Amino acid sequence: MTLVKFNPEKRNGSLLPGFSDVFDSIFNDTFFNDRMVTRVPAVNISETENNYHVELAAPGLKKEDFKMTLERNQLTVSVEQSTDHQDSKKNYSKREYSYSSFVRSFTLPDSADDSKIDAIYTDGVLCIDIAKREEAKTVRRQIEIK
Repeated sequence: MTLVKFNPEKRNGSLLPGFSDVFDSIFNDTFFNDRMVTRVPAVNISETENNYHVELAAPGLKKEDFKMTLERNQLTVSVEQSTDHQDSKKNYSKREYSYSSFVRSFTLPDSADDSKIDAIYTDGVLCIDIAKREEAKTVRRQIEIK
């Protein structure tokens, strides 16, 4: 019986050993990933009898980072954040400035009451409650079967 060593370059079909390591170091680098991958926060949208609820996952932000606007029936949530690079007290061996921004827009249905929109940011989730118009609320009643 012969002991065979695992060689990932041969498994991937690479002709030059170490060549794929160069690409792995480039594409797996956090500097590259942070800037080339578009980060759009995940959103959950639900509906109750009286409201529409939008939950936007955006951890690591402050409520001051958010900007919400309503134009016609378009609700837009945006963030533009940059790290403070004025800190000269620390001796950095490597520091990369970080900027993050996103814009999410939602078209409100005709049944939404755009004068009653509340938002709160807690534990990394922006919760937006949009009230329904009175005429859009579901009326429930028991129907007797004869």
